Amino acid sequence: MAFLELDGLVKRYGDFTAVAECSLSVAQGEFVCLLGPSGCGKTTTLQMVAGFTAPTQGRIVLDGRDITAVKPNQRGLGIVFQSYALFPHMTVANNVAFGLEMKGVPADKRRRQVAETLELVHLAPFAARYPKELSGGQRQRVALARALVIQPPVLLLDEPMGALDAKLREDMQIELRALQRRVGITTIMVTHDQGEAMTLADRVVLMNKGRIEQLGRPFEMYEQPNGRFSSTFLGKANVFEGVCEGGGVRVGELPLPCEVGAAAGSIDYIVRPEKLAFANGSALVRGRVEARVFLGNHWLFQVATPLGTMQLTEANAGLPAVAEGDEVGLTWRAEHVRVVPRGA
Repeated sequence: MAFLELDGLVKRYGDFTAVAECSLSVAQGEFVCLLGPSGCGKTTTLQMVAGFTAPTQGRIVLDGRDITAVKPNQRGLGIVFQSYALFPHMTVANNVAFGLEMKGVPADKRRRQVAETLELVHLAPFAARYPKELSGGQRQRVALARALVIQPPVLLLDEPMGALDAKLREDMQIELRALQRRVGITTIMVTHDQGEAMTLADRVVLMNKGRIEQLGRPFEMYEQPNGRFSSTFLGKANVFEGVCEGGGVRVGELPLPCEVGAAAGSIDYIVRPEKLAFANGSALVRGRVEARVFLGNHWLFQVATPLGTMQLTEANAGLPAVAEGDEVGLTWRAEHVRVVPRGA
């Protein structure tokens, strides 16, 4: 039985449908990321779980209890916003203690729980400081501590790392995942960053236009996208329109490899850039290198081919032999191809 159940959630604002339908079962202790572009409905879904937005229809069930109509402050959920929403006139310890104080927890127990939680997020030495005296990463950890100290059944994170620079964001992703595993708390996080979702989540819920486009474990979703949107939002992908007939695939006039099992008809032919390689001998397609971009740990190539522009990535092992303007051949293997019905 699911610990948290979203059953057919819908949210409409007049004629506009922010969330068309959302059904999701979350296990206890699971880390789930709601991922998607701006306006896809992920934040509205989180706000319905938090109680800040009332669903037009559908139910929210937490540990067997229907909380759809329960007020936000009575749901007992931990919430961290992108802005952190810390009280600037309060010390770190007092910020963390605020929720306990509102719940009427006795002072001695409150001090003990605050001390334990600050230890958990490695902020015990900063208890007497004020938010303005902390770094961005430290302020984020204060916000996490304030959410965790009330021992909520579910932790809700709304773009919690959006205000951090790239290096700190990467460090905090690792720290947040380790913390979540130590505490074992059920967590739902909203993000538009696919790398962040794949780093943190047990499962990713990819949303588009108010609906769940695809749901699954990060590796499986990346390797087996169910359509054009999923393949291009979860990383880079070469996607071409083609036709499946007689057990094979044709894109334009070119027969291309794919594993047996594709349904006949119009299809999208999907292959990731890192699955492509420059052909030393026979090639599936030939073209000219239009661009070569250095990205640190790998190189990105754009190659003009009869199929259209194709992207290829290659691990950085030094300066590559292929330069802009070179004529090249490209190859890839059938097992690395994803073929889905057109429009999926």
